Amino acid sequence: MSGMSEPLDNYLAVRRALGFRLDRPELLLVEFIDYLETRGLAIITVDAAIGWAGLPPNSLSNWHSYRLSVVRGFARYLHVIDPTHEIPPTRVFPTSDQRATPFLYSDQDITALMAAARMIRSPLRAASMETIVGLLAVTGLRIGEALRLNRTDIDLDSGVLSIIGSKFGKDRRVPIHPDTIAAVKSYLTTRDRLSPQPANTAVFVSAVGTRMLYCNFHNAWLGLVERAGLEARSGRCRPRPHDLRHTFAVRTLLGWYRNGDDVAANMPSLSTFLGHVHPANTYWYLTASPELLGLVVERLDQYIGDPS
Repeated sequence: MSGMSEPLDNYLAVRRALGFRLDRPELLLVEFIDYLETRGLAIITVDAAIGWAGLPPNSLSNWHSYRLSVVRGFARYLHVIDPTHEIPPTRVFPTSDQRATPFLYSDQDITALMAAARMIRSPLRAASMETIVGLLAVTGLRIGEALRLNRTDIDLDSGVLSIIGSKFGKDRRVPIHPDTIAAVKSYLTTRDRLSPQPANTAVFVSAVGTRMLYCNFHNAWLGLVERAGLEARSGRCRPRPHDLRHTFAVRTLLGWYRNGDDVAANMPSLSTFLGHVHPANTYWYLTASPELLGLVVERLDQYIGDPS
């Protein structure tokens, strides 16, 4: 990396000392510095910042705005040290406070994504992407949580994943199904064969043995979506990795309603499983599926009809 490596380390250290979690911004800023290097730039310019933030071009504008905000924070820090660094303006990309509409995956969609992963030319990347997609679908993990997993976080004997230092600094333990345990064991066997001397203890590694970065995962994900033939259902409903988590939550809630379970009593358990700080964040999933909303209304009608 260029001469910005040390300033970046210092910037991240200062921000983390103030209590910020910067896993994703760090990855993005490393990617941005590489982008500058490929263009022979030794300083941040407004044009370079906007050009990089607008990648990939088919992403939502909110994502572009977030990328630019990450660069803007670093540029402001550098500008104090060296005024030749330009600070990109705000509101370059239009943003909306509305949440993206969840892209709820069918079983066929998930199968198609995993099949597309097996078509990746690199055997290690293919195995990693297939396993990540499957793991997200059956556990509801955040993609960052999956990529941060270390070998010591997986207890295959008891079938439990330890999620350490997740969003809001929370830790939790996630039990996994025996079929998932078998799939993870199979992946680890393949991983050890293809990368016998990895550079760290990460579960999901790159072709050179380093931890898989989110930007690399996302680029591979776009290829999976295209090969699987999944298309956006609207401008705000695109097949995102995070929507595997939405799908898991909605399916869990659907199962409870169909079985006649006490959803209100079970909701705190789902909140804990997903790593939500407030149950209200979990209740938002009730609005994600017309079928789920229909069951909620049906349950409410039964309650009103039988006030006892």
